[in-house]
Amino acid sequence: MPATTLERVCVVLARPSHPGNIGAAARALKTMGFADLRLVAPARFPDAEATALASGAVDVLDAARRYDTLEAALTDVVFAVGFTARPRDLSHPARSLADMAPVVLGRTSEGRVALVFGNETFGLSNEELARCTALAHIPANPAYSSLNLAAAVQVACYELSVRAESFAIPAEPGRTPATGEEIEALFAHWERAMVGSGFLDPAQPKRLMERMRRLFARAGLERAEVQFLRGMLASFEKRP
Repeated sequence: MPATTLERVCVVLARPSHPGNIGAAARALKTMGFADLRLVAPARFPDAEATALASGAVDVLDAARRYDTLEAALTDVVFAVGFTARPRDLSHPARSLADMAPVVLGRTSEGRVALVFGNETFGLSNEELARCTALAHIPANPAYSSLNLAAAVQVACYELSVRAESFAIPAEPGRTPATGEEIEALFAHWERAMVGSGFLDPAQPKRLMERMRRLFARAGLERAEVQFLRGMLASFEKRP
């Protein structure tokens, strides 16, 4: 998906009471590629605790916009998803985050989309949920389904970022596999060292070298690994 997809998603925190959660939410946004944080009537903001918890995402925190009401925060939004952990007697039922994620990403083609989270203690009120286009639920242990606000924001942003294929797992550094010639030289060196140390009796080798070959075949030796193994053997051979 194009980069503008995540740029069109904003996270709205309605009436957050703990500034640490605001800072941690800013950090959650930035780690997943989001930047638009909106705060509705925060109890304490700006605040040193929010800045501390934002860590390297102070730029997202500093750019956060404040609003007096949820309605004001959603004026430029075409689709708003309200997150709720409790069953509500509302006209539209909550869908799982996994089901809602592709819907959210699809609606970004029409304009800005909002993920709306409520107060740490009470969540979103029925009136606030009524202002949302759809409802989402993060499945959790029914015996203890209470997610920390910032953790809920992290989970939601992660789900959307993964669905949008925003970031790839870093590629492994290039490997240089050992050649057959190098591995054969290692086996010959290893056998010579074992005979010299008295560990291997050449008259009765049994299946020792066969087992050594199987061991290293499973390892998939690289050139550098063969070199340090031979260096190690050479150092042992120097000992009286």
